[in-house]
Amino acid sequence: MSSENLGSSTQGQLNESKKEPKKSGLFNRFLAGVEWLGNLLPHPITLFACFCLAVIAISGIAGFFEMSVADPRPMGAPGREADGIIEVISLFNAEGLQRIVAGLVTNFTGFAPLGTVLVALLGVAVAERSGLLSTAMRALVMDASPRMVTVTVVFAGIVSNTASELGYVVLIPLAAMIFHSLGRHPLAGLAAAFAGVSGGYSANLLLGTIDPLLAGITTPAAQMIDPTYQVGPEANYYFMFISTFLIAILGAVVTEKIVEPRLGKYDVNEASIDLAEQKIEKISPLEIKALKAAGITFALVCGLLALTVIPQFGGILLHPETGEMKGSPFLKGIVAFIFITFAIPGYVYGRVAGTMKTDRDVINAMSASMNTMGMYIVLVFFAAQFVAFFKWTNLGTVMAVKGATFLQALGLTGPELFILFILMCGFINLMLGSASAQWAVTAPIFVPMLMLMGYAPEVIQAAYRIGDSVTNLITPMMSYFGLILAVAVKYKKDLGIGTLIATMLPYSMVFLLGWTVLFFVWVFVLGMPVGPGAETYFPAK
Repeated sequence: MSSENLGSSTQGQLNESKKEPKKSGLFNRFLAGVEWLGNLLPHPITLFACFCLAVIAISGIAGFFEMSVADPRPMGAPGREADGIIEVISLFNAEGLQRIVAGLVTNFTGFAPLGTVLVALLGVAVAERSGLLSTAMRALVMDASPRMVTVTVVFAGIVSNTASELGYVVLIPLAAMIFHSLGRHPLAGLAAAFAGVSGGYSANLLLGTIDPLLAGITTPAAQMIDPTYQVGPEANYYFMFISTFLIAILGAVVTEKIVEPRLGKYDVNEASIDLAEQKIEKISPLEIKALKAAGITFALVCGLLALTVIPQFGGILLHPETGEMKGSPFLKGIVAFIFITFAIPGYVYGRVAGTMKTDRDVINAMSASMNTMGMYIVLVFFAAQFVAFFKWTNLGTVMAVKGATFLQALGLTGPELFILFILMCGFINLMLGSASAQWAVTAPIFVPMLMLMGYAPEVIQAAYRIGDSVTNLITPMMSYFGLILAVAVKYKKDLGIGTLIATMLPYSMVFLLGWTVLFFVWVFVLGMPVGPGAETYFPAK
């Protein structure tokens, strides 16, 4: 069955997609203004190069005036200066030039998202080239209504965070393809998946890698007030579990009521690639057989990986000293498991379906995936320099501390303080895209401060996760923003950074409002715990 004959459930959406973009109305005019201003910016690669120069210049000015802040981290904390002062380090001098020249290559090769994307894509390429992903997508959406497809895409994006960067690398490009195959605007699919993966970053049905990471930062911050306090990875599980369904619903509503109508009918002439192959065809008996074989293989691979973290079976990938998942080789090697769980089932599917017969087919699939990453690699080179320069100068740390200190100086003590706290975290996230980097700087200020005001660390951490997630969608500082832009350009060759930000801004605004309301209702109206054994107040009342 081709995309021209998808059935009545899809035909309604095809007719809907033929409508003209909705540009009237105050909100749409606002988004158009954001898009226009954003598109005035140069190419993202040029933009990051300009950012590098700006950081060097600003660090020189700040260094000249000896800008500094008191280090909020306790004595003996990793990275803390002996004198307890964080100073802006100037790169606008001989020492700065030497550091820039010496670190130019290592900044690029050591940029973590680069390796993550490339390694994961090698495995994904096998599953994609063999036809596994295409068949699985068709099986997923063949009988689903357009509305359920939207909810499924957003929901899958949220759940994909369990596997770290899987959603960025795999789901977002696939969602664009799904929407195009259904006759819908591919950028709407991309936006829906991006909203789930990035805007719903902290929500999930299962504990992910972010949970032990944040808990490990919150614990020492809480121990500044109570030396015996411990925050576990499960600290926010209840709240993040229920948040998954909220974000999935909100994401679907925004996609269908705001984003997709605004995008209007898709013109294939706007694409920079050949979209002829992006069709939904009826699944053949051979494909069904291959899909079942790949599914069984996937289950076996996951079962074998699970055995590596079960103590009764040796737990060879648990932490060698503590025997726990936290800091274990299993979590550190999650990208390798993405590669394995895609490559092996992909190859099995190819062998059964006849699309992959020799090792040369696998190699060709991997090579083809690297051919499409040229622009992303160039973008990463300049982005990596900017991130390194920003870190070297301490500008991000100083700005975060000053912002947090300003919030503390307001003197608010009631639950309404969390509104400003969430907004502050969202604002800081625009500059410090890493959840762990931002929380490592702000937790030693916010956690003790709010504990003294009577709130438990678990609640403080849950509120932080809202602010840290919702603005991921609209900041070019997010590590994978360049990858998202590269995928979007495939479907709209003249797309600028402003268009992408304007498209994602409604999600960010709705998520911020809806998630904050849920937080207040869950914690302060219903009095529900944010996680197992977690209290709302400190000390417990």
